[in-house]
Formats: sequence, structure tokens, C-alpha cells
Amino acid sequence: MDHAPSAGTTAEPVPAVIGRALDAYRRLGELGEEIADEWQYVTDLVAVHSADLQSLVEAAPDRVLAPAVVAAVDAAIEEIGLITDPHRAIDWLSTFPQVVRVAVAVPLPAGGS
Repeated sequence: MDHAPSAGTTAEPVPAVIGRALDAYRRLGELGEEIADEWQYVTDLVAVHSADLQSLVEAAPDRVLAPAVVAAVDAAIEEIGLITDPHRAIDWLSTFPQVVRVAVAVPLPAGGS
């Protein structure tokens, strides 16, 4: 796998981490596109979720993610890299971006909402 998490993971800027996630996500989409009847659905999911993940970069291009967050995203990237079944890929097209979004989300202030 390209970016397996390791104990030595360091802090990284949002654009680098999201860039890796988007590359992996697009490869997952290409696998899902192998199911001809699902091509439009897959294409639409990839477009919407890719734009959403890119918005995380645009919202905080200078933000640096903690090593634990980088490791979490890299673990998710590694997980989807193991998928070889196009049907399973389609299942993960909605799940993976949400995992990344949760990991990268800006924490709310204590006691705030």
C-alpha cells in the first residue's frame, strides 16, 4: 500500500492528507465503475464526495493535522486499498469520505456546540 500508517507518523498539513485520500478515493471509484449498471451512480458519488473532501482543504489550507489524525486517515486509505471487489468498492464510496471527514473535522470548543 502507498501510505500505511506507522508509529512514526508526523503532523501534516490538510492539503497533503486530503490529497492522498482523494487519490485513493478516485482509485476506489474506478474499481466501482467496473459495474456497468452502476457507472452513473459511482460517477456521481465520486464527484460529490471529492468536492466535499476538497472543501476541507479550502476551509483550512494552512491547518496542520495531528499525527493521530494523519494515522487514522492513512489507515482508512490502506483499508480501501485492499478492496478488490467492485461491489464492495461501491459500498465504500459513501463510507470512506465520511470516515475522512470525521477524522479531519475541526473539534468543537469544550462546552460549545
